[in-house]
Amino acid sequence: MMITVDEHRARILAAVAVTPVETVALADAAGRVLADDVVSRWPVPLFDNSGMDGYAVRAADAAEGAVLRVIADVPAGSSLDPTIGVGEAARIMTGAPVPSDADAVIPLEHTDLGTTITTEPPSRITVTTAPAHGAHIRRTGGDSPAGAVAVAAGTVLGPWQLSSIASAGYTEIPVHRAPRVAVISTGSELIDPAGTPRRGEIPESNSVLLAAAAAAAGADLVTVTTVADDEAALSSLLDGIDADAVILSGGASVGAFDVVKAVLDRTGSIEFGPVRMQPGKPQGFGADEAGRLFFCLPGNPVSVAVSFETFVRPALLAMAGRTVIDRPRVHRTAATSWRCPPGRAQFLPVLLDETTVRPATAGGSGSHLVTSLAVAQALAVIPADTEQVVEGDIVEVMVLS
Repeated sequence: MMITVDEHRARILAAVAVTPVETVALADAAGRVLADDVVSRWPVPLFDNSGMDGYAVRAADAAEGAVLRVIADVPAGSSLDPTIGVGEAARIMTGAPVPSDADAVIPLEHTDLGTTITTEPPSRITVTTAPAHGAHIRRTGGDSPAGAVAVAAGTVLGPWQLSSIASAGYTEIPVHRAPRVAVISTGSELIDPAGTPRRGEIPESNSVLLAAAAAAAGADLVTVTTVADDEAALSSLLDGIDADAVILSGGASVGAFDVVKAVLDRTGSIEFGPVRMQPGKPQGFGADEAGRLFFCLPGNPVSVAVSFETFVRPALLAMAGRTVIDRPRVHRTAATSWRCPPGRAQFLPVLLDETTVRPATAGGSGSHLVTSLAVAQALAVIPADTEQVVEGDIVEVMVLS
């Protein structure tokens, strides 16, 4: 029985378990999902510090035209806390601790000397613009107090989040382990892309596509290989793979040499059957007795690409602990008309601009039209009950980049 895209997707996501937690260095955490809240060990900033290059002063002494004697120099990183008396100032650099006696910072440009910096501080300055009390002082804990959540559990870690974690006082953090994924392309017709095909042979590209797509989704690739249409060879290969998920392309339909289905059908919870979509109709999915998830995809390149985006990528992101697992979707006006497969949802590689969408190639949505993948920016997602998209229709589009 043919099932819908939503039904197949729901079955996949119901089987997904989030990967275990491991502790990694910040340098290895980019793109991973934080497993626990990171609580700041310190207030941020750690101490009152200057927000400008200038002079630390008592605001009451720093009226416009006042002449102040410079009695100290406080660079960034200094532990100095000079005593500032009446009519005195200390030169201070951005980020340096503000002397305890000071309650304002005058920027360099608000003095008679301007922004000229000398090795030694000047002996005196004349104030040209009076500072307000507290001016240009970044207060202790002004960003966040000690004990505050710096980055929340479930956050996908990028450069900004990692910087916040470092500021909170950590070099290692708990994250969900990247899903360990094996990619296997099946087919006796497949040869190395650099080879010269004989009659009936084709360059193998599916493993290249799937490996790159899985890596982009944050997976740790443990195996990327091809295997002929040989049940014993495929079984032997699978026996030696330690992975959370195995992605296979080819051999998932009803042909006489569909080796993936022959080896895996009814193993554990793995089942094969048609999904109401085009391309990508032949699909298989389930877990084996060891708990490995198997994604059994068709063999034609566009079918592989569409199947990965529709089913595999969301599952890998969910395994990694992400809550946002879908590509963004937008709506555009069809710039031309095209036919749709009767009774099946259509996923068509397309080009789009700010207002319109059109097929990426003139060949339509055939599963063999690999050229469309090189130029496509998105997939048009057309409901199964649509027989034709007419120029001017509003089309839902899954944006791929």
